[in-house]
Amino acid sequence: MSQPERFMKIDAHVRIGASREASLEVDELLGTLTELGIDAALIAPSEAQIAFANRDGNIATTTAAARSDGRLFPYAIASPWRPDACNELAWARDAGAVALALDPVLQGFDVLDGLIDPLIEFAQAAGWPVYIRTGTPPTGLPLPVASLARRYPETAFIMGRSGATDFWIDAAPALVHAANLYADTSYAPWDTVLSEFARNPEIGTGRVVFATDAPYTVPSAELRRIVDWKISDAERVAVLGGTLARLLGLAVTV
Repeated sequence: MSQPERFMKIDAHVRIGASREASLEVDELLGTLTELGIDAALIAPSEAQIAFANRDGNIATTTAAARSDGRLFPYAIASPWRPDACNELAWARDAGAVALALDPVLQGFDVLDGLIDPLIEFAQAAGWPVYIRTGTPPTGLPLPVASLARRYPETAFIMGRSGATDFWIDAAPALVHAANLYADTSYAPWDTVLSEFARNPEIGTGRVVFATDAPYTVPSAELRRIVDWKISDAERVAVLGGTLARLLGLAVTV
């Protein structure tokens, strides 16, 4: 299927730095973006920085973004266990962060236990989308994230990994449950998971955003899956960047 020659492609979630089983340096990421024709990426820091070294993580992402010529956009991170978590988010916001990233497993919370509510309220006031990684029981599952999203209907939530892999079955019901919840495409086969989203009139491709989840995946394969997905050119433009650009308030070049 033919595609427009130029349009903004945005990777909705990448982690930079060294984690336990994978690592990604900023220069390597920028090289991959250039090679694949991806215009921009939202970046979160390493696992340890998400879990506890929050200031180091926010410095890493905001510094990388400031030096990227507009190609990288930082997530803000703060452990919800910190009494000064919202102050840390404010620091990240002032340094250029554009969205909030949460990880129930690394940060040790249940999405419905109230611990993250102050962080969600900060994101809502800032106009930020909220990324929450899903797929790991018992705390990071699609349906509880959908219930959380319904409590904050003015905030866009991105269901990181869309429940991959054992909880893909819950991804579509979660999207139906919360109209402000968006699926990301990482790991998801287009002929099963993504096509289920597309054919459901309560979801559709307009609720799906492209993400590689690098360095845990092969970015070229993640992009190829969306290129091969049997949807219209206009739908592909939205999935690859248009929808996320709208959520972030960015302009899209077509």
